[in-house]
Amino acid sequence: MKNEDSLELRPLTARSVVLSTLLGSHPPRLKARHLVRAGELFGISEGTVRVALSRMVAAGDLLQEDGGYRLSGRLRERQARQDASRSPLTREWDGSWEVAIVTAERRPAAERAAFRDAMAALRMAEVREGVWMRPGNLVRSVPGGGAPGQAAAGSEPAGEAGAPPSPAAGQCMFLRAVPEDAPAALAASLWDLPAWADRARALCGEFDAAVPVTDRFVLAAAILRHLLTDPLLPPGLLPGGWPGDGLRHRYDLFEAEFGALLRDHL
Repeated sequence: MKNEDSLELRPLTARSVVLSTLLGSHPPRLKARHLVRAGELFGISEGTVRVALSRMVAAGDLLQEDGGYRLSGRLRERQARQDASRSPLTREWDGSWEVAIVTAERRPAAERAAFRDAMAALRMAEVREGVWMRPGNLVRSVPGGGAPGQAAAGSEPAGEAGAPPSPAAGQCMFLRAVPEDAPAALAASLWDLPAWADRARALCGEFDAAVPVTDRFVLAAAILRHLLTDPLLPPGLLPGGWPGDGLRHRYDLFEAEFGALLRDHL
């Protein structure tokens, strides 16, 4: 592949094959022999796969049960985020923005890092320290039935429930607001949209040119990671020719291809 470094492609390992296979399974649970055969598709020996499985159990990534393995709670949350990035739930945008203002004080470094990760998962952008924003076009919830961006009494109901609890809950005051600035200009100041689009197009091009399943696997994993950083803005705030849907289509193609390979091999 031509652009391995610029696209930050990660090498194929037994761990990455096991993890990607389980993350793509619903429910995320497979017998050990199935994971071994998945490794064989990429030339990874049974012994190497079983060593990886043992290490992943020891690290808390997997749980072992009934001769099989399933994702731990932390990785099931990751699976939920990945699924949401592939099929995001949106609603018609009314022009309002979600605003999160940090109210917690003197947080430990680990708690602050977890908070930043949570805000990134919510597709919020940092305006300045302690203030985060995004357009209110996403359907999601936080513990207690409220939603990021839900105003106080009198606002519209929150979106559908079902999102995993977020470390952001309890650390922020969530509001809705309508900025006076032009929304497209504000979005462009909060996200580097050209850079995201350039990498997405490069991934699409590399994926279309890749033939070996090993190359397509590595590229599909990179596509999924990139989709996790898609700001999921309303169409009117995106530059023309936004490649988000095209990137999702490539991943869907690979998922169907890999699923067929697994069924044939298992």
